[in-house]
Amino acid sequence: MRLRGKIALITGGNSGIGLATARLFVAEGARVAIIGRNRETLDAAAAELGGSVVAVQADITDVEETERAVTTAAERLGKLDIVFANAGAAGTSPLGQTSLAAFEQIVRINLTAAFFTVQAALRHLNDGASIVLNGSVHAVMGMPGYSAYATAKGGVRSMTRNLASELAPRRIRVNQVTPGGTRTPIWSSLAPTDAALAAIEARISRGAPLGRIGEADEIARAVLYLASDDASNVTGTEIVVDGGATGAPLGAPIFRAG
Repeated sequence: MRLRGKIALITGGNSGIGLATARLFVAEGARVAIIGRNRETLDAAAAELGGSVVAVQADITDVEETERAVTTAAERLGKLDIVFANAGAAGTSPLGQTSLAAFEQIVRINLTAAFFTVQAALRHLNDGASIVLNGSVHAVMGMPGYSAYATAKGGVRSMTRNLASELAPRRIRVNQVTPGGTRTPIWSSLAPTDAALAAIEARISRGAPLGRIGEADEIARAVLYLASDDASNVTGTEIVVDGGATGAPLGAPIFRAG
């Protein structure tokens, strides 16, 4: 077991990538605190994951709630060895149609909250701990209509490097996992029907050299590597899990002849 005896905290651990990671961490021997905003899905996740998991309800865009939730998790489980700042939400921000409030909310959820999650965890972290931030290929893809989300995830990418330098004296490693299109509940607002979701997945698959959408479990396995001692000399970097969409885009099915 790669995380035997470790204490981990995961924001957004009640669904999608966060839940998949919590499930994997428990299987690898960790005790896990999951933080989420939705009480119903939080309780369902805790029931599924069993007694090794503590579920704490909090809105991670509220700094005081985040600090309280992290403190509660540490009081119940002990000092933290792993923090996965995973919580986030997609949102469009088309030029000419976006209010200041909408733009700032997307940035607050995806960037500001990640920083304050790490800050809240800082005094509860063991030296030599691992922090993983959740990024996105949006930071480099230049997708129309997603300026706020891409800006936030670009900020996460920069922050990963800054925090890695700042926390190096304590041997705390800071890295990022960077998902491409992944099958999670994040698509529900854009694809309310099965047919709409199938269309999105088909479009993403045509743009990925490996020809398919990713799975939450595949992201979780990358997080596990970064969180574990297998990555003991890895900090200030990212693992991209996108089927080659950003690394080898011309290999995608959409560019193939025939």
